[in-house]
Amino acid sequence: MLDSAFFDQVFWGNTVKAYFLFGGILFLGLIFKNIFSKLLSRLLFKLFSNFSSQSHNDAFVALLLKPIEIFILLSTIYLSINQLKHPLEVTVYHYSKLIGKTKELIPVSIGDCVDRIFLFMIILSFFWIILRIIDFISHVLLYKASLTENKADDQLVPFLKELFKTIIIFIGFFTLLGFVFEVNVLTLITGLGIGGIAIALAAKESLENLIGSFTIFLDKPFTVGDLVKVDGVEGTVEKVGFRSTRIRTSEKTMATLPNRGMIDGVLENLSLRNSRKVSFVIGLTYETSSNALRKIISEIQDYINSHVGTSDDGNASFKSFGDSGLNVEVNYFVTELNHAEFLKIRQEINLEIMDIVIRNKSDFAYPTQRLISDRPVAPGDKEEVGNDATD
Repeated sequence: MLDSAFFDQVFWGNTVKAYFLFGGILFLGLIFKNIFSKLLSRLLFKLFSNFSSQSHNDAFVALLLKPIEIFILLSTIYLSINQLKHPLEVTVYHYSKLIGKTKELIPVSIGDCVDRIFLFMIILSFFWIILRIIDFISHVLLYKASLTENKADDQLVPFLKELFKTIIIFIGFFTLLGFVFEVNVLTLITGLGIGGIAIALAAKESLENLIGSFTIFLDKPFTVGDLVKVDGVEGTVEKVGFRSTRIRTSEKTMATLPNRGMIDGVLENLSLRNSRKVSFVIGLTYETSSNALRKIISEIQDYINSHVGTSDDGNASFKSFGDSGLNVEVNYFVTELNHAEFLKIRQEINLEIMDIVIRNKSDFAYPTQRLISDRPVAPGDKEEVGNDATD
């Protein structure tokens, strides 16, 4: 057995007992931090057992394991270092502080600096744990929202997640100011005064975008997953945030639009349409007779209205006399909203229009020029000269 006098021996300003406590606490913390962090994660999960199923346990532990490990590690190092006196009691500098009516020099030791540093890091890790808990709650809510047909909850959950995380970050910031830097938070907030008004004016556009995000949730002009078109940008809404809305365009690029523009501009929710319009003009040669033209127009319209993928209000009509041919305008609506099916139906109709024109012994016009001359036509001359231009 070791004599108590051995532990009372002093080396470099610390007793042997202090060194043993320092090493023991640090050793146990480093060895068992992983076990303790997993155990603490599972204990915290029991608080949410009624909120989430057991299948979410692994996700909860995965989110909290790292911040809890860091929290335990920092606490262990802090407790172990505080078992030592030297060199923590060594004064590094002095600062003046007004006490009553006189200024006094306050000594600052290495231990004071260590306390501030570790307190700062421990508070950060604590709020990191809270942020991870918010991530887990949003993860569970998103899973439950995916089981419903309503898309509004899919849009609301990420927004509330950002809102609460922003609030926690602000609380953490003022907590650091109060506990670590000893700033009077209430005095700081009330002292903002005109400065706060100036900041609010500078952040006017951000505030307008924030209000726009609330307007989007209340008015619901669109939800996540809708196909929209606004300010010339067309794509699928992927996320509605505090300041902006993210849209995945047809070119697979990500467009970010401010929320104010989403509600102030002209927005088309293409997902709410019940059909897609197709409109174009075809040109038939001038050699087409009026009877053949009437028959072509009638057959095109009958085929469009009888097609299973279109509505019955399509039409074809003789529009005008063009420079190179007779212009026939075709309009119809495809009731199939799926883009791939829409392309397939449009192709079927276009191919059938080509067959109708050929069956009626007509042809499609292309730009031509006819040269008329008073001189006799010499062998090898051509009266009609065509070019390679096409519509």
